Amino acid sequence: MKGNTVAEKQSILGRIAQLTRANINSLIDRAEDPEKMLDQLVRDYTNNIAEAEQAVAQTIGNLRLAEQDYNEDVAAVRDWGNKALAASRKADQLRASGDVAAADRYDNLAKVALQKQVGFESEVKQTEPILRSQNEVVDKLKHGLAIMKDKLGELKVKRDQLAARAKTAEAQAKVQDAVASINVLDPTSELSRYEDNIRRQEALVAGKAEIAASSLDSQFAELEMTGDALEVDARFAALKAGALGAAPAAAQITDEPSGYQPSATVGEQDFAAAPAEDGQPSTDEQRY
Repeated sequence: MKGNTVAEKQSILGRIAQLTRANINSLIDRAEDPEKMLDQLVRDYTNNIAEAEQAVAQTIGNLRLAEQDYNEDVAAVRDWGNKALAASRKADQLRASGDVAAADRYDNLAKVALQKQVGFESEVKQTEPILRSQNEVVDKLKHGLAIMKDKLGELKVKRDQLAARAKTAEAQAKVQDAVASINVLDPTSELSRYEDNIRRQEALVAGKAEIAASSLDSQFAELEMTGDALEVDARFAALKAGALGAAPAAAQITDEPSGYQPSATVGEQDFAAAPAEDGQPSTDEQRY
């Protein structure tokens, strides 16, 4: 009977079990370049799945051949049983007719058929547990392949997600770089500098105007001081002339309220009379 060896079946099962136990997330976390790691994993899984499918297909093919052999053995058991029965009946007929020699020959053929039947029955009994075991193995291989294909689909999804995230991150980085460059290329920054220049020019003009105003005020102040000096000189000259006659009275203030009269003239209020000579009373003493 044809079939896979135990070593071949264990090799296939071991390969599938190792692949299905692989922790994809752990592999990705340890990878320096997760996207390249995922691409490599997808390639490895695809190749391993193809190899496993080939091995499983061969195992299933061998199982089907074994099942065919088993079915042939079962059919042979029935066939040789029928042949033994037919030979035995023929022998009985010949013996009933008096042909003992021919009857013995058919009885011997019946025995040979029974020996063949026993042999095929033994083969069937030995094959049945093997076929059950191989069917269990094939079921496990199919289940393992299904898990591997699920893992492959998960890998592809993760790879696509990671690739999309990487592209998004790259686009965001470009946007951030563009935003950062706006501070350098922003036309409003040029307007701000131009505005600063205008403000400095306006400040310069205001400063010059303030200086000019200060100069004008100082000129007026100087003019007032000059007028005061002339007034002092005139009054001093009048005072000197008053030594020969009555001191001239100061001009009355014209912007005082009506009815207001100064209490004394400038000469009488602010200056004491000259002392009398040779014991003569002063002008104030003469008044009182």
